[in-house]
Amino acid sequence: MSWIKTVSYEDATGPLKKLYDKVKGPDNNVDNIMLAHSLRPHTMEGHMTIYKYVLHHPRNTVPKWFLEAIGVYVSYLNRCSYCFEHHYAGMQRLLAEKGEHPPHYADRIKQSLKTHQFDDAFDTKHAKVFDYVRVLTTSPSNVGKRDVEKLLALGWSDGEVLEINQVTAYFAYANRTVTGLGINTDGDILGLSPNDGEALDNWNHS
Repeated sequence: MSWIKTVSYEDATGPLKKLYDKVKGPDNNVDNIMLAHSLRPHTMEGHMTIYKYVLHHPRNTVPKWFLEAIGVYVSYLNRCSYCFEHHYAGMQRLLAEKGEHPPHYADRIKQSLKTHQFDDAFDTKHAKVFDYVRVLTTSPSNVGKRDVEKLLALGWSDGEVLEINQVTAYFAYANRTVTGLGINTDGDILGLSPNDGEALDNWNHS
């Protein structure tokens, strides 16, 4: 599961067990990225707080599936297969639930992100977001005011640019947590997330 010791759900007691109960999915499954925090549970709590607020807050206005697509792309750029697989499955599920896009649209997105041919899956407004995301992820010191101005000119609001920025930044953190500790998907259920956005203290994965 990872290169460091972790405490399983079955072996957890006290505050750690309570935290596991808060983040678990079906059949008491706890994602390996959360298990990796088990020796310092306060870091799991911090991780889940920012994850819930950045991706699953009800006051976000950027569609959740598109925020997930940003996370998939950041994870691809950072060669984090764990987050790529988890969040691609999550994006795929969200698109299917919405039913607003043609079948296999998620596959088109995956291919466009892997080839950096964003126009193959997105309109111009959405495609240009990935130019900003790529620079911020791979060479953050090269991001300038003009990059944000381009997004504003395409119709994104200042608040939505902040959402895009925060998701990009969050995945840089999550990717490095995973790759730095050797976390893999063994035993995980892909695509689950704390989807109950209205209840901000509900971290259960479903």
